[in-house]
Amino acid sequence: QVQLVESGGGLVQAGGSLRLSCAASGRAFSNYDMGWFRQAPGKEREFVASTSWGGGTTYYADSVKGRFTISRDNAKNTLYLQMNSLIPEDTAVYYCAAKRRLDGSDYYTPHSYGWWGQGTQVTVSG
Repeated sequence: QVQLVESGGGLVQAGGSLRLSCAASGRAFSNYDMGWFRQAPGKEREFVASTSWGGGTTYYADSVKGRFTISRDNAKNTLYLQMNSLIPEDTAVYYCAAKRRLDGSDYYTPHSYGWWGQGTQVTVSG
């Protein structure tokens, strides 16, 4: 079981940067893969990036590749999403999520993830 608390959202101008944080608590953190998803008004929740909590493997949606970086600090049990070169299309509520490893599900589908943070709003002005 894992609990997730997000922070770092806000308003930023196009071309700017934000860093989102997701603090995880509970036991057996290495049993979970971690991901970031986002949902804009009128759209379905979409995959942004994912990583193994204990390893270095990362995956990115094509729309954010080269601009966003997912990382984690295992000592602090914290997941990060560094967002650079932001554009208005990045405006959305961003969610941190956790899934059990080796459960037969993929890294890209929201239904694969069993635990979610509350979401944090990111707004990019033109």
